[in-house]
Amino acid sequence: MNVPTQKVMHGAGPRVLSVNLGSAGPRKAGGVTGIDKRPTTVAVMVTAPGRKGTAGSGLAGDQVCNRRHHGGNDQAVYAYAREDLDDWQRELGRALPNGSFGENLTTLGIDITLSIVGETWQVGADLVLQLTDPRIPCRTFADFLGERGWIRRFTRTGVTGTYLRVLQPGRVRAGDPFRVLDRPHHGVTVRTAFRALTTEPELLPLLTRVHSLSPEARRTVATRVPIAVDSDPA
Repeated sequence: MNVPTQKVMHGAGPRVLSVNLGSAGPRKAGGVTGIDKRPTTVAVMVTAPGRKGTAGSGLAGDQVCNRRHHGGNDQAVYAYAREDLDDWQRELGRALPNGSFGENLTTLGIDITLSIVGETWQVGADLVLQLTDPRIPCRTFADFLGERGWIRRFTRTGVTGTYLRVLQPGRVRAGDPFRVLDRPHHGVTVRTAFRALTTEPELLPLLTRVHSLSPEARRTVATRVPIAVDSDPA
């Protein structure tokens, strides 16, 4: 996928295009997963779920099945841009409805890839979120998409979407506007953080100034040992 350095965004202002919830379903490789998320038309309460390992999603009614690797306060919400899903639709030649990447919020009008890690968003009237880590692709994601070489392709683009923590709870529904409340001065984008944490560890020193990363990501920065991305399923 050819990813431009800047996207032309919709003129109506950033907004939540859809809120997507998942329930437990079978995983192709065995076990269960909540990655299959579907849009809901009702307002959904979003709160800080608690510690990773025991807590799941920040969205009421959304299931996280593998709590060892997913969920918890620093992965309370996952957002992916509709514009990026549209790029993937053209690349893959198939429809990708909102929620197709397992995202809780499908956004419109903001370039998440070039957003700054640690910036805060007010969503709707009350909800305040903070960008934490980029998404690291895993085999569950690859199995769900069913695209050959998916982990490698997704990693190559660096268009990962972002996890967010909840700073102030509130309700969210499709159509809610959102705005950037605060943007850190360090300038590290979601894409740069992903590259540093995975394929370009020489960039890790840039992340020493990024204090909003999850504890796992901060350990990677401290040890200078990049995260090993899963290999693609055979």
